[in-house]
Amino acid sequence: MNDFNEYVRECLSPGGHIAIKPMMGGYLVYLNGKLIGDIGDKELFLKRTPTSDRLLSDAELRYPYEGSKTLMRVFDRFEDAGLIVELLSGMYAELPERKPKKAK
Repeated sequence: MNDFNEYVRECLSPGGHIAIKPMMGGYLVYLNGKLIGDIGDKELFLKRTPTSDRLLSDAELRYPYEGSKTLMRVFDRFEDAGLIVELLSGMYAELPERKPKKAK
């Protein structure tokens, strides 16, 4: 885990339990068990939901890696804890539950 990942975890933690897990050269960001975004090249990308579209309307939309969906590049909103809590609680309610792992 690098310093940027720890910084992201610390900044997002007012919104709930943040887990950052390595995946194919980048990292996946989970909020209370739900995937909310990616970290790649020291940049945070969040999934698009009605709440993130509304609260981060000026965020740059990018593909963080080949074959990905368009995500929102977030880089300057980390210090606003009130925004983080509103953003993450809205996103959590709007994102689907994590699919159970298939039995082998």
